[in-house]
Amino acid sequence: MSAVTALRWQDGALDLLDQRRLPTEQLWIRCVSAGEVADAIRDMVVRGAPAIGIAAAYGAALAARDAVVAAGDAWREAIQADLARLRAARPTAVNLAWALDRMARQFADIAGDPEPALLAAARAIHDEDVAANHAMAAHGAALITPGSRVLTHCNTGALATGGHGTALGVIRTAHAQGRIAEVFVDETRPWLQGARLTAWELQQEGIPARLVVDGAAAWLFARLRPAWLIVGADRIAANGDTANKIGTYTAALAARAHGAKVMVVAPLSTFDPATPDGAAIEVEERPAQELTQLAGQPVAPAGFAAWNPVFDVTPAALIDAIICEHGVIERPDAARMAAFLRSVAR
Repeated sequence: MSAVTALRWQDGALDLLDQRRLPTEQLWIRCVSAGEVADAIRDMVVRGAPAIGIAAAYGAALAARDAVVAAGDAWREAIQADLARLRAARPTAVNLAWALDRMARQFADIAGDPEPALLAAARAIHDEDVAANHAMAAHGAALITPGSRVLTHCNTGALATGGHGTALGVIRTAHAQGRIAEVFVDETRPWLQGARLTAWELQQEGIPARLVVDGAAAWLFARLRPAWLIVGADRIAANGDTANKIGTYTAALAARAHGAKVMVVAPLSTFDPATPDGAAIEVEERPAQELTQLAGQPVAPAGFAAWNPVFDVTPAALIDAIICEHGVIERPDAARMAAFLRSVAR
């Protein structure tokens, strides 16, 4: 597993590495309540769909502690407000709701103080995510021809997960196997997760990589011929349409136009069979100043309007393979997705 970690439970609280400060500063923020965890998720202290889900699970354990103090045996009712606040922190990543639903299923079996049982459940989610990352990495790396160049978008490494990473986990494992010669990293506007986070993770591990602006994807595929675009996902619809960081759709179109392949890497908890297709995915929009300012300094005229969706949806028709811990779905569509999910459920 990568030495990089985004979150840790320590001394009765959740510590989160403030990813807004990287790469210039490594600052840990301590959360002692569910509200503080929800705020950290909303404010991008922690990001990446799997990491958000894990953080929310620990947040539920903290919520239980406060609910018992406030309401005693009626903690199940008292905890609901904190769970709702956690659930509302980010709407697009399905892992958050999945983790909270899994935590809530524990309630009926708990007698006495709920915090130990819920903390154990949160740790299980965390540990399972790390194991899933390594399984996904093995499945995805096997598809990459030795000596390939690849492009990745946003951050999908240990900072976005419980450890090792989804798409970046594939890249880590493939590099260790001699399959990757060079990684190209999109800067990923407007939060620059590629420039600040992915580049930092790759540099920590000595993986050869170069940064490119988001708008370079088509020219990159035309001139330097990456074999794959490898990305994560925040929600995968029943037909294989995939929501991921804004700019993914553009990069996938460029890859398809130039004969490169597209790989989506995400745990099964990111699959959302209740959402039929990408049109039904709620896409989060964030404040205009995230575009019109940079590090608090204006980069656009004062008062200028902006449209700031932070995710887009890549149609399944542009995706060559979806990877999860249970295997590979090639050329995903509604029928192949349904068949795969049936096989996993058996």
